[in-house]
Amino acid sequence: MTDTTADAVADPTPADPTPAGPPRRVHAFRDDALAYDDASALAERVRRREVSPAELVEAAIERCATVDPVLGALVHTDYDRARHRAEWVRNSQLSAPLAGVPSAFKDAVRVEGLPMTLGSSAVPTRPALHDGPYAPLFRATGLIPVGTTAMPPFGWTAATERQGGLVTRNPWDTGRTSGGSSGGSASLVAAGALPIAHANDGGGSIRIPAAVTGLVGFKPSRGRHPDEKFSANMPIPIISQSVVTRSVRDTVAFLTAFEAGHRPVGVPPLGTVARAPGRRLRIGLVEHSPAGDPTDAATLAVLREAADRLAALGHEIVPTTAPVPDSFREDFIAYWGLLALGTSSGGRGMFSPEFAAERLDPFTIGLAAMARRGLPSLPLHLYRLYRTRRRFDSAFGEFDVYLNPVVNHETPEVGYLDADLPYETHLERVSNWVTFTPLQNIAGSPAVSLPTGRAPDGLPIGVHLSARIGHDRLLLELASEYEQAYPFARIWE
Repeated sequence: MTDTTADAVADPTPADPTPAGPPRRVHAFRDDALAYDDASALAERVRRREVSPAELVEAAIERCATVDPVLGALVHTDYDRARHRAEWVRNSQLSAPLAGVPSAFKDAVRVEGLPMTLGSSAVPTRPALHDGPYAPLFRATGLIPVGTTAMPPFGWTAATERQGGLVTRNPWDTGRTSGGSSGGSASLVAAGALPIAHANDGGGSIRIPAAVTGLVGFKPSRGRHPDEKFSANMPIPIISQSVVTRSVRDTVAFLTAFEAGHRPVGVPPLGTVARAPGRRLRIGLVEHSPAGDPTDAATLAVLREAADRLAALGHEIVPTTAPVPDSFREDFIAYWGLLALGTSSGGRGMFSPEFAAERLDPFTIGLAAMARRGLPSLPLHLYRLYRTRRRFDSAFGEFDVYLNPVVNHETPEVGYLDADLPYETHLERVSNWVTFTPLQNIAGSPAVSLPTGRAPDGLPIGVHLSARIGHDRLLLELASEYEQAYPFARIWE
């Protein structure tokens, strides 16, 4: 394959692109080469030579061009190299599990020839000279990236909104957030522009956008995928790489394909994932988080319906409380601040000598200032987080899986977590909405968001399933069983 330079930077959607506002629901599904298929079906059609990788890539490019002016989900396009790679895949990589399927990277991994800005104006847009550890393994699955997708600055928050009013919108309702920090990837997959896209998760950044856009969002156990260099030395590693998809089988297909080229560290290989668990599971039902506001009525209704459905499948549902210490929220916010402080003070070494700290967003600046003030108490926060991580498996007790909401209230409108909000307002809003998902990042355990229901206004609501460290297969088998029995809603229906 001959490498080419990246195409021009896409123009993200401003907060109010037209006086009348954008259309409320946007999708690109139609009878072209991609049709209505998921990634697994497309890969099978490529293997049977019913469609070529080039046809799929062109359809994805056309779909992105259709919806992205409204959604604002792409930050850099790489169409020429995607076209070259499609030809290379057809000639040299057709046996790869997901050969020929178009995709995208989140703007959070190093990709040769593309900038990696992590959603921040402080990081220069200079193209990377070489891949990081993750990108070549991602491409080895056969996926063909067509660009990179939007995220909020450094992934600190749960809405994909950047400085200057740049917004990534939810295709189910473009007045609502697409979640974060993998909101760009989720927006494009939910809208049908791409069948699958890279995402990563340091506090819910896969699971939250999946929940609000009607997708499957799986966070693997720590060690299943390699870290980028800039995140590998965190005091407590919290970031997991994965994908957002429209089906559980696509998530399984990606994870097993990835594992063919990378042996996990510290956790067992995923192996063969069955269509259902081989036994009846004991599932702990947690309705409210001890770390934030009570769960709202619409979210509770979806959660309870999912619990009833799992019971109908033969599993035992037991109401319980979350296996999280009372200090967890305070400790995680303190750690969040430590990471922001490291970013703001060490950005030149982490990212580029051209890193411009004066261009940081208010939330990063506020988190870093909080951490600087709280340095004397930081050892206590870290000690308690380490203890939570060490004791997490035993905290499961008699349960195989926990079931709880992904977030505790319905999807906010665009602007609720605006990147230019005052720090105090932003922190209060995000920490009261995101109250369930950070625990698995500290513990290193697997978790999945499934789009099991809808709010009264029709927007998706997800539920959250989590398991012990290394029990990824069990979780995926339970998710697969649920999806087969209760298929997920689609945006075109």
